Amino acid sequence: MLHIAICDDEKDFVAHLNGLLHQFAAETGEEIKVTVYYDGMELIEKYDTTIDLIFLDIQMRLVNGLRAAERIRKMDEKVGIIFLTTLTQYALEGYKYQATNYIIKPLKYVRLKSEMEGWLKKHRKDDTFALVITNDTGKYKVALKSISHIETFNRKLLLHTEQENIICYKSMKEMEKELQDKGFVRCHTSYIVNLFYVKGIKKLDIELITGEKIPVSQPKRKEFMERLADYWGDFI
Repeated sequence: MLHIAICDDEKDFVAHLNGLLHQFAAETGEEIKVTVYYDGMELIEKYDTTIDLIFLDIQMRLVNGLRAAERIRKMDEKVGIIFLTTLTQYALEGYKYQATNYIIKPLKYVRLKSEMEGWLKKHRKDDTFALVITNDTGKYKVALKSISHIETFNRKLLLHTEQENIICYKSMKEMEKELQDKGFVRCHTSYIVNLFYVKGIKKLDIELITGEKIPVSQPKRKEFMERLADYWGDFI
């Protein structure tokens, strides 16, 4: 099922778009769930990481769509965002937040159908995965490709991502199981590494393309080297 959010402070337009989405679902057989928010602040405060696509109005009274998108991107790297606007100059600014596209109002069904078909094609070709992490600061959907490594930290886990470091309350054993066969390897009692980020190995140090170094333990080194060789296609 696709979970689609509409965030717009014009109730008539929300009803119109909701109707178009259900028309698309009826024509294509897609199962959809639509959640409505009437302001950017409501979207931020009540954000649900199961959302796949957001139709987000740029011009809203309290918190506009651009500011809302900036906050949402910190919680969810993967969600699709299609901006809604009456002015093209605002829409172009929206691409800073990795927008899927923008639609100039008013919206007709033929355009909605085209946008949905294009987004679905890309969405289903995307074979990346994500972790949903909940901690004291909120809930985050983190793309696996953005995680360089994971380490134990004060009886918790610390996920090192391209954007920030995120605390996770899962155990290392649970995380290892969840990341099995996804390009991650337990290289040390306290570390899991994403093989994509590995630049090289010197003795018991793994050098990452980020410039960081993490340890590989002697008992795990042989298995790690074998997994890395498979990943690199027998490069080493």
